[in-house]
Amino acid sequence: MKGDLTKGPVMRTMLWFAVPMILGNLLQQCYNVADTLIVGRFLGAGALAAVGSSYTLMTFLTSILLGLCMGSGAVFSICFGQHNEEGLKEGIAASFMLIGVLTAVLTVLSFAGLDLIIHFLQVPEEIQGMMKDYLWVIFWGIAATFLYNYFASLLRAVGNSGVPLVFLAFSALLNIVLDLWFVLGLNRGVAGAAEATVISQYVSGVGIGIYTWLCCPSLHVSRRHFRVKKACLQQIAGFSLLTCIQQSVMNLGILMVQGLVNSFGTTVMAAFAAAVKIDSFAYMPVQDFGNAFSTFIAQNYGAGDQERIRKGLKGAAAVSMGFGAAVSLLVWIAARPLMLLFVSPEETAVVAEGVRYLHIEGAFYYGIGCLFLFYGLYRALGKPSMSVVLTVISLGTRVALAYLLSAIPAVGLVGIWWSVPIGWALADIAGLMYYQLNKKKLLPQ
Repeated sequence: MKGDLTKGPVMRTMLWFAVPMILGNLLQQCYNVADTLIVGRFLGAGALAAVGSSYTLMTFLTSILLGLCMGSGAVFSICFGQHNEEGLKEGIAASFMLIGVLTAVLTVLSFAGLDLIIHFLQVPEEIQGMMKDYLWVIFWGIAATFLYNYFASLLRAVGNSGVPLVFLAFSALLNIVLDLWFVLGLNRGVAGAAEATVISQYVSGVGIGIYTWLCCPSLHVSRRHFRVKKACLQQIAGFSLLTCIQQSVMNLGILMVQGLVNSFGTTVMAAFAAAVKIDSFAYMPVQDFGNAFSTFIAQNYGAGDQERIRKGLKGAAAVSMGFGAAVSLLVWIAARPLMLLFVSPEETAVVAEGVRYLHIEGAFYYGIGCLFLFYGLYRALGKPSMSVVLTVISLGTRVALAYLLSAIPAVGLVGIWWSVPIGWALADIAGLMYYQLNKKKLLPQ
């Protein structure tokens, strides 16, 4: 195994580990962004609204699996930092079985509840058919999402963030090529965009699994490791399920806001769909830096190096704040050109609403950058429940304010956009207060 984050210069080690994760997840965003861009430019605003709403839904569903994998990854990192190879292998076996079963259940429930989901999202009748066609195909890729995120989390937990990037780079390029072929060449419409995404997802998920088996013999598990001990299963379940709840609550809140946005009609739906893609690219680097930071903290927590954790915390806060501020400035200035990447200039109302969204939310990316650091810190220090609390504060505020403010005639739609940074700010304050009050317990001298 390689990638020991308990040694070497603190920030250089963390950044060297984080960069492939950042690039990899930016590429992962290309799956749906390619769908959105091609659909929006060639199939019109209605198709863009259908695919955009589907993206919010799929983000929620895959966040369940991502949370489970991230929680397991924290346990893997701690075992790696402790040089507990047997405990690591038992954790690999337990988590694969647990998340695999939940993936199958989630897939069945998604297909069974498709009509109910569309009703819950308040999708306008004129685009319900397109959204249903898109989702029926996309749901077949849920298992591929599990495979990729599971093995990517495993490899990153032991310090290998480069290989997941390679597989994502290839599959993202494949997705774009297949999108163009299926949508423009074969005239498959929104279903073709979904088919391109699912095929690409399986390429990355199966491919990284085969790589891990062939090239990482130190991570091989045997039959005895599947005789899972109760303590191991409890640890995996504790970290994984709480992280899953945190990710799910976060994206459930976004899904509830999506339903509110949909009630304003197709134009606002299309604007939100495009702006959210820009959002995803803008703050994805600080989200992935927070995940890399979490792995760094977890390995050093397992190794018992409190001083290295403190140094990493200070450096990570400075990097995240600085990057978030720079991206906020860039998005605020370039809001209109960015919207025009997804929407034709003739769709003036869609472009204008998307620009207004980005001018409000895009000014505060440093706030969510700090929040991702708090998520990663508490997960790595064995306090994943605190990450859940911060998520409830952030998203609870966002949902409540979105519904309350948008109902005031003088505020209306803009209230939904302002609810986002307010939620980030309140969660950041809560995370900082908890750390200051419990610093000696979290990181004893």
